[in-house]
Amino acid sequence: MLRDKSSSAIVAVSDIASARDFYRDVLGLQLAREEMEDVLVFRTGDTSLVVYVSDAAGTNRANAVVWDVGDEIDDIAADLKRKGVTFEHYRGMPDVQLDGDIHVSGSMRMVWFKDPDGNILHLNNM
Repeated sequence: MLRDKSSSAIVAVSDIASARDFYRDVLGLQLAREEMEDVLVFRTGDTSLVVYVSDAAGTNRANAVVWDVGDEIDDIAADLKRKGVTFEHYRGMPDVQLDGDIHVSGSMRMVWFKDPDGNILHLNNM
């Protein structure tokens, strides 16, 4: 059944060239395939992230993709900030404090940011 199968995240974008630049150059993902028009496949760990053109790009108001980056969260967030990424600051979450751009709850550290279409991307140290 499905528990034995791999899955991939898929994100809708409006401009494939802008998405290529952001996911490859800003996030540093390796472009694995682009043979289909308006579809890009990036390597991310042992999985894939599929980016495709859609009129519904950016309409999701929840996390589109999440990465567990472990103890590297501070370094990765700092690198993304140097590359111009603006982090979201969510207020009103119980027991969560902001430490710069990083949301902290006990030992859990989290950041959220958006791609050029407004898709919400999330990093944590789980």
